Amino acid sequence: MNVFLYELKSKTKSLAVWSISLAFVAVFLLSMYPTFYKNASLFKDVLEGYPVAVRKAFGISIDDIIKFLGYYSYVFSYVVLLGAIQAMNYGVAAISKEIKLKTADFLMTKPVKRGSILTSKILSSIVILLITDAVYFLSAFIMAKSVTKEPFNIKLFFMISVTLLFVEMIFLSLGVLLSSVVKKIKSTTSISLGVVFAFYVIGMIQAILNDDNMKYLTPFKYFDLNYIMKNSSYDVHFSIISLLIVVVSIFLSYVFFQKRDIYAM
Repeated sequence: MNVFLYELKSKTKSLAVWSISLAFVAVFLLSMYPTFYKNASLFKDVLEGYPVAVRKAFGISIDDIIKFLGYYSYVFSYVVLLGAIQAMNYGVAAISKEIKLKTADFLMTKPVKRGSILTSKILSSIVILLITDAVYFLSAFIMAKSVTKEPFNIKLFFMISVTLLFVEMIFLSLGVLLSSVVKKIKSTTSISLGVVFAFYVIGMIQAILNDDNMKYLTPFKYFDLNYIMKNSSYDVHFSIISLLIVVVSIFLSYVFFQKRDIYAM
């Protein structure tokens, strides 16, 4: 039994739904840019009327949002939120799905080591995320070229877009760790939404308070889009932290999964 191929096949419908959803968000919101650009002064006045706390919470920079990459980074923040939910859901379901569907005991009786099973599940999730991100990126890039009259920095566009995968890897690894530790998860969706939105709210609070120390508490702040646009690079410090979170979470997942007692009921 090829667990990797089975997992890929079982995620086909999910792949289609998430790919279409992310592409739709990109196409729909970017299609509004010409109108936004044409009435930039009007929108700028409207945004200036918002409380500073609200603008900070939603990552709105008045000086940057009237430019295409600034507008794109604002749109992209919602795409990252969706991507994080997708990745977290895959991670949480890695083990809990078998328990919930009562197929864990059947799976464990097959001549496949536990480590190999978990590896296949993680790799299949990564492949699905890569395909989803590729569909999103192509959709966003084609739309960006069609709605902008002025040239934009393609390198920065790519650097911003690829952070979607970085954030997804963090949430995928955290989801797998959670799945390997918690004995029984009744709803992967509710857990995924709860965890992701909790981190997202922390990010909003951090933006309002402008507390740099709070950035450590949420993956949504590890790849700051304003920092990327200003420096044309990623923050090395938070990039290392992100890598450590992924590596340590996956390592601990294997440790806990190997020692865990698996029951169908």
